Amino acid sequence: MQHVTVFGGSGFIGRHLVEHLARAGASVRSAARHSLATAKPLRLARIQHGAADILDDAAVQAAIQGADTVINLVGILSQAQRQTFTAIHEDGARRVAVSARRLGVRQLVHVSALGASPTAPALADRSKAAGEEAVRTAFPDATIIRPSLVYGPGDHFFNGFAAQARRLPALPLIGGGQTRFQPVYIEDVVAGFGAILASSASCGMTYEFGGPRVYTFKELLEFVCATVSARPLLVALPFWAAEVLGGLLQVFPSAPLTRDQVRLLRTDKVVSGSEPTLADLGVEAKALETIVPGYLAVHGRRA
Repeated sequence: MQHVTVFGGSGFIGRHLVEHLARAGASVRSAARHSLATAKPLRLARIQHGAADILDDAAVQAAIQGADTVINLVGILSQAQRQTFTAIHEDGARRVAVSARRLGVRQLVHVSALGASPTAPALADRSKAAGEEAVRTAFPDATIIRPSLVYGPGDHFFNGFAAQARRLPALPLIGGGQTRFQPVYIEDVVAGFGAILASSASCGMTYEFGGPRVYTFKELLEFVCATVSARPLLVALPFWAAEVLGGLLQVFPSAPLTRDQVRLLRTDKVVSGSEPTLADLGVEAKALETIVPGYLAVHGRRA
């Protein structure tokens, strides 16, 4: 039986992946920073829950102990106190990789993001690139996955904008809405993980996960609005103005927008064509038009 530790197991990708692994017969330890009382419970008996702060050496080592496979999904979109981009994406990634190597883990899978680059405008993307390098140094045979926007029931992107479109008279198109995304369905992402874990040929590889089509941010918002029968005004907001707004808002707890989140939109989130993709793993990515309307029905349907 495969023994898998998943850091970030209580997040959106983590919940789906943990259940998939358990259903496939693996023994799974879902490690998350938050206490189990605040995490959505998972149903399967093969899933063991544990609290593990990725910033704590002892907690990380304890979570990995006995695992032959480790997956690190941990990532943040905004910083708060000790939870900085560098601490989570770089130092935390290194801590997991070093501990996995020391404890004899056979396979390490690290999740980064499309757009990660040492020269990216956003600190979040730069820190993820640094995390990739730290992982490669500590655990050279690690597999790195760079997904685009991941969607599915319970996602933040489509559900969040659907709710806003029904409630607000206008939505901002930051940078004119020209940032390009290649949204990928959560079940396709999970299938990609499954293929990677099933093949030793994936060790040391970097994969880019994207869906079958590229959309601009504006096209995605127009799709959401049409799907939930909402007609908010879509207002172009230049990057400089959005950065000013994000700088003002980011001082508040649970800020709806930060300056770095605006800078994330300066980089397209599409596959580069230079790394293997879901297709190379035998996964045929589904079109979002066949998936998203089903779970946005709660917000209202197209007439």
